Amino acid sequence: MNPELPSDDTSQTQICFFDLEAFVTGQDRTVLEFGAILVCPRTLVELKSYSSLVRPDDLSSVPLDFLSRRGITLEEVAAAPSFSKIANQVHHFLHGRVWAGHYIEKCDCMRIREAFEKIGRPAPEPKGIIDSWTLLTRRFGRRRAGNMKMATLAKYFQIGDYKHRSLDDVRMNLDVIKHCAAVLFLESSLPDVLTTDSAQQYPFDIENEGETELDVIMEEDLEQEFHDEMYPETDIAEDTNDYEA
Repeated sequence: MNPELPSDDTSQTQICFFDLEAFVTGQDRTVLEFGAILVCPRTLVELKSYSSLVRPDDLSSVPLDFLSRRGITLEEVAAAPSFSKIANQVHHFLHGRVWAGHYIEKCDCMRIREAFEKIGRPAPEPKGIIDSWTLLTRRFGRRRAGNMKMATLAKYFQIGDYKHRSLDDVRMNLDVIKHCAAVLFLESSLPDVLTTDSAQQYPFDIENEGETELDVIMEEDLEQEFHDEMYPETDIAEDTNDYEA
């Protein structure tokens, strides 16, 4: 039985998990796919979903290896709507809601704003942002699951392959958060029995209290590694400045 969508007066409390697939050509970043799910914050039940490929202005700029790694054909991209055609739906899913996703603060949030700027429309604004990369790095810990990329976390929990397709990825994102929360919840009930040696030796909390200088350096290195994989032709400092501006 499918859950009913909430009434209009509660819809803005839903969490919107979203993901973009985008490629870089020179200094231009182009959105190729948008995917999102609306989730009830009390039950973590998926209420609604939306995804679409996006046809760029210049089809010749699309890297074919980028498409092949995602199982997308150039014909599918050519038949897709432009971003201006899906902008209303994207705005409806995002505006005024809590945004959630993996490494979205320095990547996907910026790409959304840039995409709306390109078509001359005001971008949606979040009610709040939950970046699961930051949250899980601090609360679940790098020493449990390595670099904290979604593919690494999926392998850690044995929940399938990371596909680099927007809708699949946001659903995996939510699934990973559920797994992490369950592990932490169970460990908290019997910390002397269930807590791993690494978690006991290197506790993390949301305020970063007790982190060493090495911990901070490791997080900065992992952040750069994560960024380089997604946007190899851009500099992380440039992206951060753009976002803050």
